[in-house]
Amino acid sequence: MSAAPSTAHAGAAVPAAGSAQETVLDRLGIPHALRWGFLGVLVFMTGNGVETNFVSPHMANVFGGGDAMINLAATVITCYSLAALIGSYLAGALSDLWGPRRVMLLGVVVWVVFQAAFVGALATESVPLIFGAYALRGFGFPLFAFAFLVWINAVVPKERNGAAVGWFYVMFTGGMPTIGSLVAIGLIPAFGGGLFGERWAMIASTAIVVAGFLIARFGVREEHGDRRLAPAGESAQQVILSGVRLAATNRRVLMGFLTRLINTAPQFGMFIILPTVIAETLGWGQSRWLLMTSVIFAGNILFNAAFGALGDRIGWTTTVRWFGIVGSAIGLLLWWYVPHWVPAGSDWGFAVAVTAGTVFGILLAGFVPLGAIMPALAPDHKGAAMAMYTTAAGGATFLGSAVVAIVRPWGGDVGVVWAFVALYALAFLMTFALKVEQPRVGKKDIPAAAA
Repeated sequence: MSAAPSTAHAGAAVPAAGSAQETVLDRLGIPHALRWGFLGVLVFMTGNGVETNFVSPHMANVFGGGDAMINLAATVITCYSLAALIGSYLAGALSDLWGPRRVMLLGVVVWVVFQAAFVGALATESVPLIFGAYALRGFGFPLFAFAFLVWINAVVPKERNGAAVGWFYVMFTGGMPTIGSLVAIGLIPAFGGGLFGERWAMIASTAIVVAGFLIARFGVREEHGDRRLAPAGESAQQVILSGVRLAATNRRVLMGFLTRLINTAPQFGMFIILPTVIAETLGWGQSRWLLMTSVIFAGNILFNAAFGALGDRIGWTTTVRWFGIVGSAIGLLLWWYVPHWVPAGSDWGFAVAVTAGTVFGILLAGFVPLGAIMPALAPDHKGAAMAMYTTAAGGATFLGSAVVAIVRPWGGDVGVVWAFVALYALAFLMTFALKVEQPRVGKKDIPAAAA
């Protein structure tokens, strides 16, 4: 229900795909008018990602340590992820209602307030306070980041949509966990290491988040950010519930929602179980675990835009099915098993383990075209479709942590990994419902039957 991509508007032209007015950035899939917003997302998500790969063992230590406390930490993260799921839906719905810029402001305010509350709760060692503060902070990052994704879809020509979504995920994943983990590697020892260093790294991340917001707030002047995107005749209730109604009445949108929900769920699940396995069980230490995640998702960054552009050429659904789903399932198994096959603690074994994990990171980028598929599944209800897409994108953190919380107590870490592989198998079947009409620059449309 968002506005269709604009070809030109006051103060910030978004030229038609293939026209002479396109800049180099436009042709790459980054609308020139939104360029600072992409950078803002990168910086914001870097701050959000500082804690990603140590917050689980950190909370477990605060709770008293031990394997049971890892499960309790996973439950806390599941509550956080549930808030992220709800926030992701609201990011799409409220952007339609208020305009993306206001929703991005709401996101940063929520993040900063409840980050302060979370750090304070950790100091008290109160489980209920930690639960509440961290869960509420989960609303913050999806409101900011996915509101900007809605903004992208409101202005990008459909021919560039796959590439534009790819560049969004370059910035999103570039910040969390890639650069965020590198920042953590530097900040934790700089503040003295251990729990104390980790606590101050969390505090310092707030400044990075605020910097990302300021870049986007003052750098982007494109007019769709400040206006309602939903049709004027719809009430606030209709706009907010439009995504739920669409998923309930459009089976293809529901399949797209579930496929995106599964997409990055294993990534967030592995962030819970692997820190202890890599750092302690296999003896490579916290710094090398953080380095591993940075390298793995640097590979993801390099290929996000590439798979977006590939989807624009060979078909969005084909790219998602074979590269995203099949490739990620294979990569996930490599990321888990290879570190256990090489000598624990060895330098060359670590290099091989990182290489195996990078296969997962790269092929995870094969899901990028889903961001173009979802609005194409309901061209008359794009805003509602994007609300469901952003819900699934944020909800992947919930599904990932929920699988860990449910499966790990009885199936162990190996059971968690195979549960994610089974979810990928379900997603493979669901892609056969995701056929769309797909335009390509300078070529005939790809018919739905061939997409």
